[in-house]
Amino acid sequence: MARVNGEDIGRAEFERAVQALESRAGGPVPPDQRDQILRGVLDQIIGYKLLLQESSVRKVVINDTDVDGRVTEIRNQFPSEDVFKKMLAERKLTVEQIRSDARRDIAVSKLIESEIAFKIAVSPTQISDFYASNPDQFKQGESVRASHILIGMPRGADAATKAQARARADEVLGDVKAGKDFAALARQHSSDPGSAANGGDLGFFQQGQMVGPFNDAAFSLAPGSVSGIVETEFGFHIIKVAEKQPARTVPLDDVRPQVQQYLEQMNRQQQTDAFINSLKAKGRVEILI
Repeated sequence: MARVNGEDIGRAEFERAVQALESRAGGPVPPDQRDQILRGVLDQIIGYKLLLQESSVRKVVINDTDVDGRVTEIRNQFPSEDVFKKMLAERKLTVEQIRSDARRDIAVSKLIESEIAFKIAVSPTQISDFYASNPDQFKQGESVRASHILIGMPRGADAATKAQARARADEVLGDVKAGKDFAALARQHSSDPGSAANGGDLGFFQQGQMVGPFNDAAFSLAPGSVSGIVETEFGFHIIKVAEKQPARTVPLDDVRPQVQQYLEQMNRQQQTDAFINSLKAKGRVEILI
């Protein structure tokens, strides 16, 4: 399909790359974008070949310890050794192939880092200029900090199940109104796995982040007050609002680390692309399709 400094890129290699892309995306390449996306995949393979060849020319040294660490990282992405082996079988891979791929990836990463590391630094002035030039990115709508107790029920629950859940929610609301500690009741009764252990605390959230009835109830409450029973698709909620924040522009000091990271990532991509283009310019790349 292509040739890079005399090294062939065959259809099998290309198809493996497409399969990996579809696996990450969770579905096939959309037919209306197929030509564009597949050409992009081929360009990525060409760029990788150029980097790999350059790492060989420069004799980039790879330690076995680094390779072992990378293979361990890959293994740890799977819940068990059996699941890992099943993945290898499905993709027709061996552990040695994984090691070989890891060695090549590390070589490419080291090459790129040695070439561009000194070019990606971001100055305080660049951070300030980006912040000033993109004010809409730092606007934050009205937000509330709330806790809740969820008496959950399965979707499509029958009338009897729904009535039972409602009755239990009414009992818990009675305990809240009687002055019992809201956080303790949430830890005891709430079926929300993400917040129950924290006393039902959901932290701050903005308008529209929660499902409609929950959102409307939370933003209508004054700080320190508790809702009645609020029904959503997840079940019955009792909501307590701790505090509210008006809409605002987030101060630069609050987002400086994120802006710096974003600009560094942009610089890294730009410098990597420029390096690959320089390798293309001095090499010979033939597209054969």
